[in-house]
Amino acid sequence: MLSKSHLALDLLGLVLIIFIAFILQDFVIPLLFAIILSVLIYPIVQFFESRLCFNRIISITLAITIFTVIIFTVFVLIGIQFEEIMSKSSRYYVQIERKTTPVFAKLEEILGVNSKDIVGGGKLEVKEIVKQNSSSIIQFLTKSGGILSDFILSPLYMFLFLLYRNFLVSYIYKSTAGIYSKSKTRKILSELYKVQQNYLLGLVSVMIIVGLLNSIGLLILGIDYPFFFGFLCALLLLVPYIGIIIGSLLPALVALATKDSYLYAVGVIGIFGFIQFIEGNFITPKITGNKVSLNAFASILSIVLFSMLWGIPGMILALPITASLKVIFDNSYNLTNFGFLLGEAKEKYFSNKAKNRLKIWKRIRQQKNQNAD
Repeated sequence: MLSKSHLALDLLGLVLIIFIAFILQDFVIPLLFAIILSVLIYPIVQFFESRLCFNRIISITLAITIFTVIIFTVFVLIGIQFEEIMSKSSRYYVQIERKTTPVFAKLEEILGVNSKDIVGGGKLEVKEIVKQNSSSIIQFLTKSGGILSDFILSPLYMFLFLLYRNFLVSYIYKSTAGIYSKSKTRKILSELYKVQQNYLLGLVSVMIIVGLLNSIGLLILGIDYPFFFGFLCALLLLVPYIGIIIGSLLPALVALATKDSYLYAVGVIGIFGFIQFIEGNFITPKITGNKVSLNAFASILSIVLFSMLWGIPGMILALPITASLKVIFDNSYNLTNFGFLLGEAKEKYFSNKAKNRLKIWKRIRQQKNQNAD
């Protein structure tokens, strides 16, 4: 009876945490981004403090400034290049329409559906899209106020987290004094830091490698703006699994508009899909190693659940938060089963019973042959 009451309380607590996380998302999301990014720039702060003997405030300010300038420069470059591509959108549309008209005509014959019912009768220009959907765009920009506030609040939170880091660690020691020893708490905090740093540095390294591979693939195909599209798709790896799909559509459309054959567009999607396969199965496991050891099933579920909770920011935060939860579960006596569930499954859980029986039969046969000899 006691265990049932404990289970009910645990479930109630979980529901309450999720409810609070949803209601206070405008407060929680920038806070979580700040914690994760603080881990990313902490080595820079440490370098300024220990190697150059700078004041802590100056070190933190310099590190955040460098990080902000890099991010701002990336977005400015993306904006300039994207504006240039959009200036050619009308010409691209004419070419895409010329090439897709025979396809839609064939569909009309096969399916008996008018092409105007599929793509509409008017000319598909970016300006017209903006004009027709102005109310939706305004609504999106209004909602994006929360995103803009995240960019303002996150650096402030990062500064405070890094400034008060020793004080906050002491608070954690005091809060967990009745549950864990100080050495155990230190071990958990160290593991959490390593998991986050491993994930973030690994993600940056993977983005650079994938961006180069994408760009080389587009260069081989002769697609316009290869490095822009290559690294834009790599940047969208921040949104796991979905980012690669979104990132391959733009260069595929440009290929369709600028090349004589449909095969170039198919080739773009094929190359990006192949690179995504290599990234997921070889590059990321090799770089991040076993420190962020989440199985694919848990990863996908976490992305879906966090996207339902917080939208796109939730998809970005899903894996680092889930990896942190696994560390906490692994070090909690009552929650180790959940840590096991999130972790990588060993090879024995994928074995085939018939195959195992065949191995046993072969082993018995070898033993009989040895005895006969």
